[in-house]
Amino acid sequence: MEDGEPAGFGLKAGLEAILLVVDEPAGEDHLASVLERPRAEVAAALRELSAEYTAQRRGFDLRLVAGGWRFYTRAECAPAVDRFVLDGRQARLTQAALETLAVVAYRQPVSRSRVSAVRGVNCDGVMRTLVQRGLVEEAGSEPETGAILYRTTNYFLERMGLRGLDELPELAPFLPEVDDVEAESLEGTMIAEAVAAAAVQAADGSGEAGRAAPDR
Repeated sequence: MEDGEPAGFGLKAGLEAILLVVDEPAGEDHLASVLERPRAEVAAALRELSAEYTAQRRGFDLRLVAGGWRFYTRAECAPAVDRFVLDGRQARLTQAALETLAVVAYRQPVSRSRVSAVRGVNCDGVMRTLVQRGLVEEAGSEPETGAILYRTTNYFLERMGLRGLDELPELAPFLPEVDDVEAESLEGTMIAEAVAAAAVQAADGSGEAGRAAPDR
């Protein structure tokens, strides 16, 4: 145990435990505050962990991205991960994946937390799947919170049979501002249903979206 650490874990162990559950890159200031350690000490520990993972040839990497730290798949392991995630990519989209994709399409650029608020459930796993399928991609970060923003890709338009996002079915009458929606609320559920219905309408028109990718 490192000097000054609570019994049961050290600084590096604490950092690993936190970074395993973050949804967005975690900043050094925030990590230092949570662990009640000096920022310089936390920053040094993060860099040491990153170097250790590389030296040990771990399958994951700890990177400083968008002002924060987060675990990523190591580049050398990407082909194996792609084969695992993309297995059965010709399967139809599940309802959860279709709803999530539709929220991104109508609200882009949008963060995962805001998509979750609209759907009323956590959508982190579904978002990762959509990114792996090439239907959704990162689009910078939110100035106020630093959260990663997402948007649909050209591949999404191809699969939906659309020339542009302006061809998406009109949804404004059914979708209030995301800021007004509480996660896991009845309102969020109703919005999710309306979003899914609009996406289905678009898919029926092209015959392509249903084969884009499965939800995991």
